[in-house]
Amino acid sequence: MANLFFQLSGEHEDLPVSELKAILETEGYAYTITKKLDQVLRLEADPNCVEALKHRAAFTRLCALELFTCEAKTNSIIKALHATNLNKTLKENESFVVRIKHVRTYSSEIDGMILEQKLGELVLQIAPNTKVKLRNPDKTLIGILTNDKLVFGIKLAEIPATPFVERRPRKRPFFHPSAMQSKLARCMVNLAHPRTGDLVLDPFCGTGTMLIEAAMIGCRVIGLDVQRRMARGTLRNMQHFKVKPEGIIVTDARNLPINKIDCVVTDPPYGTSSTTLKRTTKQIIEEILATVYDLLNKGKRICIAAPKKLNIVQTGTGLGYKHIESHFVYVHRSLTREIVVFEKV
Repeated sequence: MANLFFQLSGEHEDLPVSELKAILETEGYAYTITKKLDQVLRLEADPNCVEALKHRAAFTRLCALELFTCEAKTNSIIKALHATNLNKTLKENESFVVRIKHVRTYSSEIDGMILEQKLGELVLQIAPNTKVKLRNPDKTLIGILTNDKLVFGIKLAEIPATPFVERRPRKRPFFHPSAMQSKLARCMVNLAHPRTGDLVLDPFCGTGTMLIEAAMIGCRVIGLDVQRRMARGTLRNMQHFKVKPEGIIVTDARNLPINKIDCVVTDPPYGTSSTTLKRTTKQIIEEILATVYDLLNKGKRICIAAPKKLNIVQTGTGLGYKHIESHFVYVHRSLTREIVVFEKV
């Protein structure tokens, strides 16, 4: 176990933490959260977990091995750095660079660039057989200013947002206005706890967003849609991203042509720009939750999105599911999504 910290996306208040925890739990890494800060999570865990987060996470930006945390005051920072055994961190002749980030709500008067220079000079004094290298150094010493604290350590990985931007709905060959953003879809997949090789079902696959994101982390995927046009569009998008599904089937989700799945991740139609076959969204959700119940083993999960006003937690628990968590995501004035995780008990 090591002291780690993670810089999280500021796009949502609690989804990034829940996603990170879900990944660690799915991949079998024990962890203990030591402190939640604004856009930073400090915890104790096996450093090898960073590889899983690099592969899976949508809302984690950076992973680092923590060296110290202190008050965001120059004297406190200098004192903390002097108390750190840098000889264990930087080997002889290794190059390094110091980088300081701050979360958007951080309001201290500390200037990040000046602090980078000051800490770089101190590191050279403490570890004189090292050298500064601004590009491609052997080690990056990273600090994040948040909640009047500086969390400081060695960068282990940076997770770019670029791949999710490249997979956003309008960049795909087949587009539909109801399509969910790739980042949120990936997060929903992670909240459902699928492991590599698990079979993930989306019974309302639409443009294939959930399936593409699940396949990108090594899951087997199967999608259903009542509209042939949407099923064909899903296949076009999957082919574009070189994803091979177990199947894309044109069928009503009430008549599932499968008998066993590992988890469900879905965003059902809301009856605006999507087809609902003259049923309400609440009816659709109740039908799919009831239909997939017997296809899931005990302890397996469903992550489903729905308009907040529908209160689908009551629907799911009424059918025998355990409610794990809910998150609310503002979309526009008339729609706030509730992202709900259920578990079969």
